[in-house]
Amino acid sequence: MALSQAVYEGGLADPVFGSQSIFRHVMDAFAHPGRTVNLGGMADAPAPLTEASAAFLAALADYDTPVWFEAEAVDANAWLAFHTGAAGTREASDAAFAVLAPRSRVDGWSQFAIGTSSYPDRSATLLLPVDSLTSGASLRLSGPGIETTETLAPIGLPDGFVAAMGANRALFPLGFDVLLICGAQAAALPRTTRIMEA
Repeated sequence: MALSQAVYEGGLADPVFGSQSIFRHVMDAFAHPGRTVNLGGMADAPAPLTEASAAFLAALADYDTPVWFEAEAVDANAWLAFHTGAAGTREASDAAFAVLAPRSRVDGWSQFAIGTSSYPDRSATLLLPVDSLTSGASLRLSGPGIETTETLAPIGLPDGFVAAMGANRALFPLGFDVLLICGAQAAALPRTTRIMEA
């Protein structure tokens, strides 16, 4: 199967400064759960990667971070390998980063790495696409990085999302982290965040 020309395009124009900028934005998102950051204009990749997920992976993926796609992603896998050296994996349990399909079934998330007692950082980060980060039913967030509470109102979360994130939080210090992705926008939900329906 011939690859799209887009595989060879859309990488970071300035890999050093571009990666640093993206990294700062992502760290800000994880330090302040529920805060939306803009990763637009940084990288452009084939579907199913959006601007935000392409930027995130362009900056953080490398040969040592296998990436798993829930949906078919031949060109996106090739784009990642070409621009970052990251290898795709067919095993969700091996993934450092997992690019989920819209409304991914949460009952399958138990297959992702949650780290070990010695190495809790050896866990997966899930990139979950949503339709909006601002126009849905409100979620009330609390926990580290949030002074009192924060509100996030995504549209397009999978059924059972809040319960699944509650079960994930109970595993702390183990557990996966989630980055909600909407186009160029992203909002982080670390494993330490308590999520309640408002």
